[in-house]
Amino acid sequence: MSLAISRGNVRVAILVLVVGLVGVFFYFDLGTYLNLAYLKKIHGDAVAYVAGNALVSTVGFFVFYVAVTALSLPGAAIMTLGAGAVFGLPWGMLMVSFASTLGATLAMLISRTLLQEWVQGRFAPQLTAVNEGLEKDGGFYLFSLRMVPLFPFFIINLVMGLTRISAWQFYWVSQLGMLAGTFVFVFAGTQLAAVTSLGDVLSPGLITALSLLGLFPLIARKSMAWLARARG
Repeated sequence: MSLAISRGNVRVAILVLVVGLVGVFFYFDLGTYLNLAYLKKIHGDAVAYVAGNALVSTVGFFVFYVAVTALSLPGAAIMTLGAGAVFGLPWGMLMVSFASTLGATLAMLISRTLLQEWVQGRFAPQLTAVNEGLEKDGGFYLFSLRMVPLFPFFIINLVMGLTRISAWQFYWVSQLGMLAGTFVFVFAGTQLAAVTSLGDVLSPGLITALSLLGLFPLIARKSMAWLARARG
């Protein structure tokens, strides 16, 4: 009984915290600062500030990026461009890679804490095959999803929280799977003057290339399994 009450209290506390933070974000209209026009407007001042306040700006950017990603708020793509534009390619890439993965893992855990028990209980028969597939090929499926730019990352975070994939596997596969896309956006940020919209970053050819690269490990694994069965 006490364990059930404890779990219930944790869920309520997390729910209140999430709703409160999301409410603050929209109440103060922070989303208006997470757009390409504003980034270009403050670019010069931001670079100068970072040059004189490297530690504070790095920690502040990292924490805010984690919060935006963990709460599934809009603006992560613009922040990734901003990392390249303000911090440069190496440091921007390093910060975004770890901040995005940490935020995604927190989003997954929030979804798991608030919804997994209910979803698994309500749709257990339908999710049996999904859970079994993830137990066998979870890393490959998640890697493919991360590499294909057609799937919004925040949706992947929330849906994976409803499955039984481990937090550690989710973390390291996500970090590897998001590296290519992170590099593309951070590098685009270093060429900020040439970017007129987010559509300029991901061309159809690049989307196709990333998708094929992401699907290759899963296809290779399935092919090897098929060959093994055929020989058997």
